[in-house]
Amino acid sequence: MSDRRIAPVAAHEPPYYAVVFTSVRAEHDEGDGGDDGDDGYADTAARMGELVQRIPGFLGEDSARTPGGLSVTIAYFRDLAGIEAWRGDAEHRAAKAYGREHWYERYSLHIAKVEHSRSYERAEAGP
Repeated sequence: MSDRRIAPVAAHEPPYYAVVFTSVRAEHDEGDGGDDGDDGYADTAARMGELVQRIPGFLGEDSARTPGGLSVTIAYFRDLAGIEAWRGDAEHRAAKAYGREHWYERYSLHIAKVEHSRSYERAEAGP
């Protein structure tokens, strides 16, 4: 079990951008390749998470998956130049192409300008 605390990405000073990637994975056979039993999906997702952090203007990422298989990942960027840099990254482009061929039944991508942002965190209880 990880010691990492689950928390949403903190609010940033607007304006900035949110890239919303919503997907449904294709059915797959547990033995279809890759050490993780999912044709390399988990390893590739981890690698993309490492790479995107190197993109200038990347602010953070939130991700969730429903028991029914719907997955939502939201990546936040300071500006459109950061989004373009991520879109043009060669390793990311290869992963996207492989994903269309092997991993995804369907997906949608939305880019939105964030004009208002706020965060809340409950204060820890005292003694």
